[in-house]
Amino acid sequence: MDTAPPRIVSLLPAATEIVAALGLQRALVGRSHECDFPAGIAALPSLTKPRVDATADSRRIHEAVGRAVADEPGTSLALFTLDSDAVAALRPDVVLTQATCDVCAIAGGDVAEAVRRVGHAPRVVTLSTTNLAGLWHDILAVAAATGTLATARELVARLQARCDSVACRVKSLIRTGQPRPRVAVIEWLDPPMAAGNWVPELVRLAGGDDVLGRAGQHSHWIDWPAVSAADPDLVILTPCGFSLDRITAEARSAAVWPHLRSLRATRTGRLWAVDGHHLLNRPGPRLVDSLEVLAVLFHPGAFRFGAVDRYAARLEDDG
Repeated sequence: MDTAPPRIVSLLPAATEIVAALGLQRALVGRSHECDFPAGIAALPSLTKPRVDATADSRRIHEAVGRAVADEPGTSLALFTLDSDAVAALRPDVVLTQATCDVCAIAGGDVAEAVRRVGHAPRVVTLSTTNLAGLWHDILAVAAATGTLATARELVARLQARCDSVACRVKSLIRTGQPRPRVAVIEWLDPPMAAGNWVPELVRLAGGDDVLGRAGQHSHWIDWPAVSAADPDLVILTPCGFSLDRITAEARSAAVWPHLRSLRATRTGRLWAVDGHHLLNRPGPRLVDSLEVLAVLFHPGAFRFGAVDRYAARLEDDG
């Protein structure tokens, strides 16, 4: 870049990871409270906070969001609030937000108010991917706003090449008789939700058939009898925003484990927790890591990627 990089405020973790992957981590001046990757991001000012207790179990979070909407009809479903004064004080040139998920997004009115208070007109980039092609578009959109298009094109090419590599190896396995597992990806536990958006696409590229998700469409509520009726060969638990330890703990709770224990996938040792905070639910560059993790889980012994050891854990019925 010929000029100094812009001052960037990122209001979602995926955008923060895109900025870092473009070599602009030092240009970040503010972040959301959930932005925690790569290392060093947590030292930036946090500009958002949760409206509900985000450490509660999934049933309590679900009910809290429902109460907030009931108490304020017409209100945003957003779980987070934005400190407009703090944003204005940082005088950003670029503000990154998203419109993919109503619950995870900062309310548009809050972003508009923060931008109004800045005193000049920062560029607002709204990311809204629902598939891998949308992720490539979002990376290029951030790059266009930050003067890093050449870097972004190289980044997208590298990420696409990794996807192509997995897909090519999967095709070879299928041709030699490796079965395509029937897969259920659960994005919320109580009540259960089938993962949508980019997840069914990742499942397909990794060599599985998603029995509940709808490619390119938003995640949708289901019930446990529907999971049982689908009889998946493999079940992946990846509730949005949950760490691996948190998924494991809630999966074994009295509200969830009886449903999981009855599944054939659990009995055959193919029930997995995958970190939803860092991987499958964060539409940034590490969606490709997510794809690689799925390939390992679907085809044991055929792939080896280090992210599995950090972000995935098998859940077994101990008795």
